[in-house]
Amino acid sequence: MFSVTLRCLGRQVHQQNKSLAPLFTYSKNGLNTEATFDTKPFKLHKLEEGPATTVTLSRQDALKYYKDMQMIRRMETAAGNLYKEKIIRGFCHLYSGQEACCVGMRASMRSYDAVITAYRAHGWTYVMGVDAVGVLAELTGRSSGCARGKGGSMHMYVKNFYGGNGIVGAQQPLGAGIALALKYQGTDGVCLTLYGDGAANQGQLYEAMNMAQLWKLPVIFICENNGYGMGTSVDRASASTAYYTRGDYVPGIWVDGMDVLAVREATRFAIDHCATGKGPMVMEVVTYRYSGHSMSDPGTSYRSRDEIQEVRQTRDPITGFRERMLSSDLATADELKDIDQNVRQVIDDAVKRAKSDKEIGLDELTADIMSNPIDTRVRGVTAFDTLTHKRLGPAVNSP
Repeated sequence: MFSVTLRCLGRQVHQQNKSLAPLFTYSKNGLNTEATFDTKPFKLHKLEEGPATTVTLSRQDALKYYKDMQMIRRMETAAGNLYKEKIIRGFCHLYSGQEACCVGMRASMRSYDAVITAYRAHGWTYVMGVDAVGVLAELTGRSSGCARGKGGSMHMYVKNFYGGNGIVGAQQPLGAGIALALKYQGTDGVCLTLYGDGAANQGQLYEAMNMAQLWKLPVIFICENNGYGMGTSVDRASASTAYYTRGDYVPGIWVDGMDVLAVREATRFAIDHCATGKGPMVMEVVTYRYSGHSMSDPGTSYRSRDEIQEVRQTRDPITGFRERMLSSDLATADELKDIDQNVRQVIDDAVKRAKSDKEIGLDELTADIMSNPIDTRVRGVTAFDTLTHKRLGPAVNSP
């Protein structure tokens, strides 16, 4: 059933994209500095009005969004290759196909807003400020990784980014807690709390939503609905697949997650809602992952190759955005080709670093585990074998 729905949606979006020509532009040196587009309509739950469906895009922002999405796509391709070479070990969940989600959301975030997500975290780590070397070297367990190689695929961190969490749905109540901290500190900061459609059925999500609504916490519960929870389609896993309505008493919004501009506008709307004391919001971004759930999943036993190819041809977030930029004269084909070549070189260099940099020594295994430890002893293999906690770097998210 999901495949049929997906094909219908793909055809509708493809036809609509043909009509999304810019409404007006301002010209400068043969290229436009700004263009205005229409987005796919948003669906609302317990909201009288939603984001505007007519959005303005500057040339500068367009080039940045395109580069960031390409960087994530190529970085994930490199990660997949490193895993197949057995240089990356353990779990590895790729974000290919979902790039418009994190790039669009990051575009509307303020410097003091926070993010916490699940284990498909490489793209978010990049947009929150870690370069390609920091991501790929973390995956290969090297000292130049953003967590010194100790976190791996699911546990990457940087200022205002709380990971990467390996337990399904565990980040949902943590996100509410981060929002409580932001409110307690007296800021108007908002926490974006992301989870997949598979984790949308977790009981802890609804406990967190209940407290967030009671205490008017500034948290956006964001369901990245890529159609499959591991290998189970949403129709087989959820009695209601309208995830944006499942907060019940919490307002919600449905967004085309393959359109970076729609995601940007919806996120800006949700942040404004939460930052003004109105409490939480649920946001469902409908997207698609090209790879399997993880590297152990070929991704073709529960869906057809034709389904994946149709999404690539009709809904790909990078290809669609590229067509918009070219049709509105926000960039030339040569400019975008130069960006592609630059991205390729950056990732190639990052892969070399991720392969060649050294691993940390055994003496660092107990370093930077805690922010302000009362007891610096760390349990070893047994309770009688203790190690000593060390502080080497700052606790970036310590209050």
